[in-house]
Amino acid sequence: MFRLWGKIIKSNHLLKDMVYCDESDLNRTRKVFQGLEEICNAFDLENPIWLDSTIQEFKRHSKCRFGKDHFIEAPEFDYLEIQVIEED
Repeated sequence: MFRLWGKIIKSNHLLKDMVYCDESDLNRTRKVFQGLEEICNAFDLENPIWLDSTIQEFKRHSKCRFGKDHFIEAPEFDYLEIQVIEED
C-alpha cells in the first residue's frame, strides 16, 4: 500500500490534513501526482507547480512543501506539505 499525507500549515498550526491511500499497480511517480491531485481536490485547491527545488527535496526526503510561490493564486495558508508515509 502507498500512503501520502497532505497537510495545510499556517503560523505553525495544522489547519487541515488528509491521507491518500493507493493500492494500484501504478509507479511511484504516478501515485504521488495522483495523490497530490486528490489532496488538492479535497482541500479545494489548485494543483501546485513543481519547481526544481521542490523535486530535489522530494527525491531526497520523500517530503516537500509547496509555498505561496507554487500557486498561481496566493493561498490563505503558509504552505502545503506532502509526505510519503508508506510504500509497497
